[in-house]
Amino acid sequence: MSRFRVAVHIAPRRGLLDPQGKAVTDALRTLGFASVQDVHVGRHLVVEMDAADPAAAERTTRDMCNKLLANPVIEDFEIASVSTL
Repeated sequence: MSRFRVAVHIAPRRGLLDPQGKAVTDALRTLGFASVQDVHVGRHLVVEMDAADPAAAERTTRDMCNKLLANPVIEDFEIASVSTL
């Protein structure tokens, strides 16, 4: 077994209401960032775990996201990286 660090990005699904993202978009435009078209506010998680290999760490993290970490009705998730500690 090796120890892995897995980075996960969770964000609201496109097309769904994202009040936090709308507030950030409006604030950025107010501050003069007129080129900003849309902002999506989500979460970034880092999970440290023991696993046999990187593929097993990724599979386990996907299972965690599907069962608890992300709401499949309103959120999408992406495994950004799997690295050895």
